[in-house]
Amino acid sequence: MGANNGKQYGSEGKGSSSISSDISSSTDHTPTKAPKNVATTEGLDSSTRTLSTPSPGLILPSKSSSLSSPALSSNGHETNSSSSSSAPAETVAVVHPQPGTHTRSRQSKSHHHAPIDLLPDHTLLQIFSHLPTNQLCRCARVCRRWYNLAWDPRLWSTVRLTGELLHADRAIRVLTHRLCQDTPNVCLTLETVVVNGCKRLTDRGLHVVAQCCPELRHLEVAGCYNISNEAVFEVVSCCPNLEHLNLSGCSKVTCISLTQEASLQLSPLHGQQISIHYLDMTDCFSLEDEGLRTIASHCPRLTHLYLRRCTRLTDEALRHLALHCPSIRELSLSDCRLVGDFGLREVARLEGCLRYLSVAHCTRITDVGMRYVARYCPRLRYLNARGCEGLTDHGLGHLARSCPKLKSLDVGKCPLVSDSGLEQLAMYCQGLRRVSLRACESVTGRGLKALAANCCELQLLNVQDCEVSPEALRFVRRHCRRCVIEHTNPAFY
Repeated sequence: MGANNGKQYGSEGKGSSSISSDISSSTDHTPTKAPKNVATTEGLDSSTRTLSTPSPGLILPSKSSSLSSPALSSNGHETNSSSSSSAPAETVAVVHPQPGTHTRSRQSKSHHHAPIDLLPDHTLLQIFSHLPTNQLCRCARVCRRWYNLAWDPRLWSTVRLTGELLHADRAIRVLTHRLCQDTPNVCLTLETVVVNGCKRLTDRGLHVVAQCCPELRHLEVAGCYNISNEAVFEVVSCCPNLEHLNLSGCSKVTCISLTQEASLQLSPLHGQQISIHYLDMTDCFSLEDEGLRTIASHCPRLTHLYLRRCTRLTDEALRHLALHCPSIRELSLSDCRLVGDFGLREVARLEGCLRYLSVAHCTRITDVGMRYVARYCPRLRYLNARGCEGLTDHGLGHLARSCPKLKSLDVGKCPLVSDSGLEQLAMYCQGLRRVSLRACESVTGRGLKALAANCCELQLLNVQDCEVSPEALRFVRRHCRRCVIEHTNPAFY
């Protein structure tokens, strides 16, 4: 039943399912014989037609229509087998028709049941709940009983679509149409839609999601670069319970708001707010200060915000972020090279809430900005300052004294960090578990020995491209037995 295949799609346990790139694109290829259990995109269209008679399940097409229906090639495309007159091309139902007389005729020849047929319905449902969407659709082809079980609404709280060639708009339309049969026009059970890497997804697909999934809570469209502001607006407007939104790689998205008019985007209309808690806009290159200001004013409940490589953002954007979103716990500004010390001063206004901060490769940041963070964010647990060449032992000392609960620190490629800064870390931050000092040219064995002697919980130490002796590395290994040491010293093994 494809249980092994289900693992590779990252099924999230009960109630989660996914569709894979088995559903191929509609590009013309040389027709070949279709593999037995391959679900294809064109297969979605050709095998999901129903009669006009309303029914809770799909009706098997008549024998005459099946004889004239197009055959499927190995990549899911139609070839006229006998007659030019075939069934209409409109897809109106589900991935596969309900098994009918053909299945029963084969069963009549068998004098015994397969062992799995002896399992009760609730056990089969539990098994089906761990299958990805493409495997679940295949199970619906086995027999009438499995068909009814496979489309149990409890199995469809999550849908995952993957594959660059997948016609994602069509797949979403077909699935939502089938799931809306018991509750016309809406899928009340569907809460999570993951369409990462489906480059053919467009605003039309998100329009269907917005209209049919009012209970949507989790949406991921990472890498779908055809998505625009209009589609995002429709989703956040029609799905009031949306909490998790991943738009990384959607380079056309520049704003998230509840108003389409540019003049009204800066402030929520009639006090309306978007309930998003988690927002990932990594690689949204078009995002600017004005767009982030609008996002902050409409999404005051944000707790996790990732803005990696949003290269147009400046310190001014962070001022509005701290003003409107005081509950942010995790903030990533990696590779936002226009952000400097004044921006960190605004971030520091988040005070006790901030636990995770990444300012990697923000080359304008120096000890001044780090001092603001250290003073006002004493509960900081994770700091990534890799590539901040203006950071010195002085800033590291402020951080060590003010943030004693620090667990993870990355100051790789900070050439001004030396043994003195590490000794202060070892003295005040004895709970450190992960430290990266990669390419810190001024670090020697003295600083490493201080860390190992005081930070016994150390689990990872990266000293690649550092001038440290094998003796110092052996000292670390003796005092921190659980520590994984990443190094480039061939004399240490």
